[in-house]
Amino acid sequence: MTGHYWIAAPLRRERDRLRAGLGLPAPLAVVDAHRRLRGPYSAAGALLRQVAPEALRRMPELAARHYIELQESTPELAPLVPQRIRALEKMADAPGEASRYPARLHSLRVSHGIVDFLLAALPGSGDGPRTLVVENVQHADVTDHEFLAAALRRIPAELLTLVVATDTAELGDPPGMVSVSLPAELAVRTTRVHHPGAPAGADPDGPTPDGAGFGSLAEAAARYVAGDCISDEPPLRAAYEALTGPERAALHDRRAEEVAARAEEEPSLRLGTLPYHLLRGSDGDGAGLDALRWAQLRCKYLGLYHAAAEMGEEGRHRTGPDVRPELWWPFTRETGVCLAAAGRPEESAAVQEEARSQTSMPKHHMSLAYETGMLYARHFPPELRDERRARAYVNQAIAISDLLPDLKERAFFSVFNRNGLALVEVRAGRPDEALRLLDEGIERLDRELGIGERTWHRVGLRYNRAQVNGMSGRLEDALEDYASIMDLDHDFADHYFNRGSMLRRLGRIEEAIADYERAITLESPFPEVHYNRGEARLELGDLDGALADFDRALELEPGNLEALLARAGLLADQGEAKAALADVEAGLLVDAEHPHLLCLQGRLWGEEGRTAEARDSLDAALRHDPELAEAWAIKGELDYVEGDLTAALADFNRAVELEARPEFRFNRGVVHEAAGSLVQAVADFDAVLAVTDDEEARSRRETCLRAAERAHL
Repeated sequence: MTGHYWIAAPLRRERDRLRAGLGLPAPLAVVDAHRRLRGPYSAAGALLRQVAPEALRRMPELAARHYIELQESTPELAPLVPQRIRALEKMADAPGEASRYPARLHSLRVSHGIVDFLLAALPGSGDGPRTLVVENVQHADVTDHEFLAAALRRIPAELLTLVVATDTAELGDPPGMVSVSLPAELAVRTTRVHHPGAPAGADPDGPTPDGAGFGSLAEAAARYVAGDCISDEPPLRAAYEALTGPERAALHDRRAEEVAARAEEEPSLRLGTLPYHLLRGSDGDGAGLDALRWAQLRCKYLGLYHAAAEMGEEGRHRTGPDVRPELWWPFTRETGVCLAAAGRPEESAAVQEEARSQTSMPKHHMSLAYETGMLYARHFPPELRDERRARAYVNQAIAISDLLPDLKERAFFSVFNRNGLALVEVRAGRPDEALRLLDEGIERLDRELGIGERTWHRVGLRYNRAQVNGMSGRLEDALEDYASIMDLDHDFADHYFNRGSMLRRLGRIEEAIADYERAITLESPFPEVHYNRGEARLELGDLDGALADFDRALELEPGNLEALLARAGLLADQGEAKAALADVEAGLLVDAEHPHLLCLQGRLWGEEGRTAEARDSLDAALRHDPELAEAWAIKGELDYVEGDLTAALADFNRAVELEARPEFRFNRGVVHEAAGSLVQAVADFDAVLAVTDDEEARSRRETCLRAAERAHL
């Protein structure tokens, strides 16, 4: 057998036995994905620690190309690549103290960057095909789900055979919005080697440790803790559970001391093993909670929201308003925020509602009101969003902030909460009111706070104002805001991406492309920037560059409908009908009612002479979007070819009414000419020549004028 594999069996030793019978290529690495080990990227980081140093020595140019994903997923590699320390991070007092955080999909982008690195590094290793085994995937963090899903799809098994190993329980997607589904990729890209039952001779309850090959009870328990409590061997777990509480704590203290001695050189241990053992040692409520809080802040800062939320859940349940309240509130607040950012708003709402019943602190209720307002304004799915409730909660936050006794705190939080109200106004279709709130907020902070105070929140206000200006068509004002923002915050990819889109709308295409290219260097791979640059290149006539960008966007996200449509349209214009139809069909599998894809399908089938099918597609497109001018125009072309000039004229009239594009006017002129309506034909050709230098339009116009003259002789 060849290809990637999924091995499922109850115990790891049984999975090892099944793997031994597969005849796999030589091993590259066997790594463990259990998130208890290193938290996010436990598997990907373990792989990179093994392969990246040698690859970077052999191909040093990869360091600059992949510096973001290498140091964010595997901080041990930071000394080997250019440092990514944003201006934002330099000014933060602690990890996670910032006014903006990565997008939810940032971790998926990092995973694609890791895959790019492997695709570049592995072919030059000279070792031929290799095998990567990833164990305990049932316990993996979302980040390793994303990495493995991307790797299964993008890495050929002939280069690196992936073996994903799990127990026999159903492997599900993580809660909330799923960026990419590992179970779905496993189902279509692997051969499953499955052992549903317990291994031969194994008792599910496990034998006693004595005589089972694990030594005495104390030795078995010590072995379990030394292995970071991830072993699935029942005797080891039973031995651990048989100890007294103080005995277990002593083992965890010893292991925590060992891990802490390595954490300076292996900082990823601070996101997994180290807080785990400290929490279960003799000072769990002290050093343990402090370590957990540090890990949560770091994960939030990196946009690892599922991990940050999970850490916060453990932290808030180990604390309370009367038990380390200085940590209970941060754990609770950050858990709600991170659940929302991870696409889990219903869980966030439950955390916030519980917190309301546990505190009477005005600032706590102010924060909870604001965050709940944001759930109703932006985080809930569309059917649950509610402008009235969003406004009510944010107004409550504003009312509390306006009563804060400290003048500077009052100024800051009053402006911050009104910034939230500005978002509600945008969602309600009132951009002018949103701009008024933002303008007043900027002016108030400049007036009431000193130079250098809350700098990043001031940048955030200007960023939001730039966004509102852009959405409402005030593009020059938006660009002015971006200029001031990027003087301070010059290393954030989103700024360049957003500004590039505004420049493109203004027709400043070369400048837009320059911004898109800068964004590419500042972020791990994401499809949107390649799609946008492709569209900009298309406007400049760079067809090869546009096609390369659309290809890249679809390599990263095969179901990206905009990129599928754009590439299909470009291929169709180049006469590559078969390839164009393949993209159209791939897009319709994602959205069978997509009017533009149906329209292009109608065009392509019409060009192949499949008129009936073409009409069906065009009719479907117009059912979903009756104002799709392109579909009316293509219908007109089909009518003209079939000799039905009356229907053709009606269809072209509708197309021109909706969108007076020169090509529609030209084609309607041809129909008028064929029908003998020469005056109307000349009018259409005149309209075309007013905006283009179309020689055929000029020639047909002259022909119509001569025919009209002859008709009057």
